[in-house]
Amino acid sequence: MSVEFSLLELASVRVDETPCDTFKHTVAYAQAADGLGFKRFWLAEHHNMQGIASSATAVLIGHVAGNTQRLRVGSGGIMLPNHSPLIVAEQFGTLASLYGDRIDLGLGRAPGTDPVTSRALKRDDSAAENFAQEVQVIQQLLQPSQPQQRLRAVPGEGTQVPIWILGSSLYSAGLAAQLGLPYSFAGHFAPAYMRAALKRYRTEFRPSAHLEKPYFVLGLPVVWSETAEQAMFNASTSFQRITALFRGEPLWLCPPKPVEQLDWSIGEKHSVQEFLALAQIGDELEILDGLQQLRDELAVDEFMFTIDVYDRALRVQTLEVLARIKAHLR
Repeated sequence: MSVEFSLLELASVRVDETPCDTFKHTVAYAQAADGLGFKRFWLAEHHNMQGIASSATAVLIGHVAGNTQRLRVGSGGIMLPNHSPLIVAEQFGTLASLYGDRIDLGLGRAPGTDPVTSRALKRDDSAAENFAQEVQVIQQLLQPSQPQQRLRAVPGEGTQVPIWILGSSLYSAGLAAQLGLPYSFAGHFAPAYMRAALKRYRTEFRPSAHLEKPYFVLGLPVVWSETAEQAMFNASTSFQRITALFRGEPLWLCPPKPVEQLDWSIGEKHSVQEFLALAQIGDELEILDGLQQLRDELAVDEFMFTIDVYDRALRVQTLEVLARIKAHLR
């Protein structure tokens, strides 16, 4: 069976632009992916982060779905500790009512932000401990309602929006296996536990009404250019941003610069390299080879790419390259 290609979007704001500019590009980027046959286009949830404009995730999902035709559009993911399960079911039930069977609901356990912002979202600090129970509440709310059911998601009930478990840990892998749900691993920022998580997911998987066998999506960054040297230059945008993340600084998308001119310590450089351990940076043949190796080793069902580059034309061109690569993957 051939592997699927999908995209994860953070709605990254360039240092010289506004969120409005970002959203226009996000739609154009999604439309390009739609035309090239990508499977999914997921939007992340982040709050109180300068440089990332995907805070109102469900709103952006609707905007992208309304401007595309075939793509499955969803959350990568909704950070459940920040939300009431009923609100999530209503929002995604509304999206499914508007756009039919093109909506995915990816759920994550981490709040995705700092404690101050988490409190500002008015959720209990211990909400993550109830993640498994709240996932099941959402599942129930999206199923056809029962005659005596008192709590209903309207819209939502009966839409059966597909639920995915997202994560970067063994816990998330175990929960996805227990519930018989598809699992997406955040290899784009937390590659260290990927192999152990995949092993647990496949070993412990229990077939369910939603899924007969394990389905594994691997998230990873891609930076393509015509030469390996140019790809490394363009990847410096991501290097700068991750360094800023470690420092607690704004996460604006900055223009690339020669790697030897980057302002980072030896320790920071090492941390960035660990963060990007699964990144595919290079020309077309190098990226094809890297993805084929991962496919051969892990039997990945679907790759979900983040393309964190400053040049928007290059970002769209990378989609065209990935579409060619997909045709050659075994």
